[in-house]
Amino acid sequence: MGSEPHYRRILLKLSGEALMGTNAYGIDPGMVDRLSDDIGAVHARGVEVAIVVGGGNIFRGVSGAASGMDRASADYMGMLATVINALALQNACERKGLQTRVQSAIPMQSVCEPYIRRRAIRHMEKGRVVIFAAGTGNPFFTTDTAAALRASEMNCDALLKGTQVDGVYDADPSVRPDARRFERLGYLEVLSKDLKVMDHSAISLARDSRIPVIVFSLHRPGALAGVVTGEGTFTIIAEE
Repeated sequence: MGSEPHYRRILLKLSGEALMGTNAYGIDPGMVDRLSDDIGAVHARGVEVAIVVGGGNIFRGVSGAASGMDRASADYMGMLATVINALALQNACERKGLQTRVQSAIPMQSVCEPYIRRRAIRHMEKGRVVIFAAGTGNPFFTTDTAAALRASEMNCDALLKGTQVDGVYDADPSVRPDARRFERLGYLEVLSKDLKVMDHSAISLARDSRIPVIVFSLHRPGALAGVVTGEGTFTIIAEE
């Protein structure tokens, strides 16, 4: 692709499930390796990249709480799972020659840096990929909300949410073949229609910061670079 990037600095939200590949749980090294290729391709175009990674492939706080566990404890376990994913992604990126830093909202200096906003911005200015782990550092908040928060703090031009489908649909396309994909949506439209893109606090935060949210599929190699250059298939959520 010869097109110029539309964004100077992006935040990529990866769910924990994205790292599973075809596995039932855990981390698929092949999938992580492919994601690092996609990240490297975008970085090579001069785009500054930050990443927020989820932990649902290892432990999901909500399901832990549903089985009778204390919700705060379950959420903290989920946050620790995101650190494992962040380290796996860091390792894959560095094998490709990308300089990366992992910053955790829960300090664990032996493993990674603590989250410091100005340091994270400086890393990106120096061409390093920054991977944010442990969500917001607080229970009861999802990693989607953490993604919107970090995108706002880093002054990102866009928040890219990689999912299992190539955009936002009016129904589940795996159940309804006639489901319609939206090309563009307004923040309030997503909230009023209760479209399951991100939780409401994440969408509201993106709206307040005027950061467009772009939903695309992770399953096609090179899709990330396509989104950054305005090509490919995706749904953009922005001001009406």
